[in-house]
Amino acid sequence: MMNFVDDLREWIRTTVLPYRSPALRSMRRGPMTSPPGPNPLMIQFFTWDSLHPDMSWWKHFESEVDNLADLGFTQVWLPPPNKAMVPKGQGYDAYDLWDLGEFHQKGTTATRWGTKEELIKASASAQARGIDILIDAVLNHKIGADRTESFQAIPVDADNRLKEIGPEREIEGWTAFDFPGRSGKYSEMKWTEEHFTGLDWDHRNKEKGVFRIVGGKHQGWSKWVDKELGNYDYLLGIDIDHRHPDVQKDLFAWGAWVLQTTGATGFRLDAIKHMDRRFLLDFIKHARKVEGRQNLFAVAEYWSANVELIKPYIRAFEGLMTFFDVPLHHRFHDASKAGSHYDLRTILDRSVVKIRPGDAVTFVDNHDKLGKLLRAGLEIISSSKRMLSFYFAKKVTREYSSLFRCPHVCFTPTSRSCVFYGDLYPNKECYNEAIASKLKQLILARKKFAYGTQRDYFLEHNCIGFVREGTIQPVQGSESGGCAVVLSIGDDVEGESHVYTLRMNVGKVNGGGKYRPLLDPGSSQVETAADGWGLFTCHKGSLEVWVQA
Repeated sequence: MMNFVDDLREWIRTTVLPYRSPALRSMRRGPMTSPPGPNPLMIQFFTWDSLHPDMSWWKHFESEVDNLADLGFTQVWLPPPNKAMVPKGQGYDAYDLWDLGEFHQKGTTATRWGTKEELIKASASAQARGIDILIDAVLNHKIGADRTESFQAIPVDADNRLKEIGPEREIEGWTAFDFPGRSGKYSEMKWTEEHFTGLDWDHRNKEKGVFRIVGGKHQGWSKWVDKELGNYDYLLGIDIDHRHPDVQKDLFAWGAWVLQTTGATGFRLDAIKHMDRRFLLDFIKHARKVEGRQNLFAVAEYWSANVELIKPYIRAFEGLMTFFDVPLHHRFHDASKAGSHYDLRTILDRSVVKIRPGDAVTFVDNHDKLGKLLRAGLEIISSSKRMLSFYFAKKVTREYSSLFRCPHVCFTPTSRSCVFYGDLYPNKECYNEAIASKLKQLILARKKFAYGTQRDYFLEHNCIGFVREGTIQPVQGSESGGCAVVLSIGDDVEGESHVYTLRMNVGKVNGGGKYRPLLDPGSSQVETAADGWGLFTCHKGSLEVWVQA
């Protein structure tokens, strides 16, 4: 009976009750200054294969702090700073959260990214320039145990974790984490099989699969996770049981410690669909008790193209968590495949930014290998004459003459956008110098012009636009006149050039003025009527930002 009541309460809380206030309203989104600084903007400062040839990653970040501040970035999402299973592990192969590159463990003292001292120094430099730090928190699993243990487990169907495919038996698993190099500093907890729910390797029988640990005080998979594959508590490695009191105590303590140690003001939370959401909510609430973190910024990775599956999570986190807009990421992918057949007026449909803009963090690409499977949505043909998107990547094997970054999302005041390091900085994965140059132009345009009331003009099948009116009192480093943006999709036929025109109103206060094209300065200026109406253009398959002349 109690289980039924608990389930009913959770269903009401995540499905029936109204949404809380949008998360961004109560979150720190950049330096707290008076008067306020420029538009908040986040950057993910790493790719999957990031390694600097001449210095540690933390030193590289420190060397770029001034450049990032000048561009207008107010938040930097850093890679997981914890010790990984292997010396060059990215940190998602989490071994010891309490080792930030301080102890000799797993064959190294420094992490892939550098030493603890370098991280703290770089973070301090960023804060001095008005840039907040976000820590990538990998709390779902551990990998790289120090020794094996024997315990009871049941093999389950990898495609349905609720279906048992064999009897209970004793297996041997890599589940004992002693952290000998740290010797109990910061945390004395040693992890054993009692702190985990499952694993994917029986070392005794050299058998790979998904095994649910049973016996003792084990409670099975958590109920408060995504229902994909029956129950998606298990993802990889040794799955942490977030209901265990010792686990909660240690992770709550770590959250406070890592914020205080690094000076970070928030978290990016990895793989939340696989974690007990009640624990995660408590984790955020505990972190908000840290001095100066009452308005902690938190953004979650819930990887699903279906916004209906994200809605219950938005409710469950009570306005304390934002969400990467994965559905919008998929919309970009769909548009890239369809080209001129895609109706741009629908680009925001069924996205987080459409239903809950104050809970959305939009992005085009990130470090994740799964995300790279969707890179088709980000690949478009590069042109020396025009820019086809906010930023994009081109591969030799596949090319698409489409978008994206959708500037409507980038310029909108009610959501948050995250720029990807790989599209801005030289790297071997997805860099294009011409694209990076255009990206910088748009980032600076956002910093200088994207203010004031916004009006959307989603009027044409292959062409949309929007206007920001500007402000009477400009933000420091900005201009008051606002901007007009036009974006189109599709390819010009060889030998022909099609120009789209949108009639948009920049506001009566800006009427009777002239607007110049920012990205194609050779184009003619636009004169607006006294009532603010003007005809703004862009070439087919391109983007233009118009600002006051």
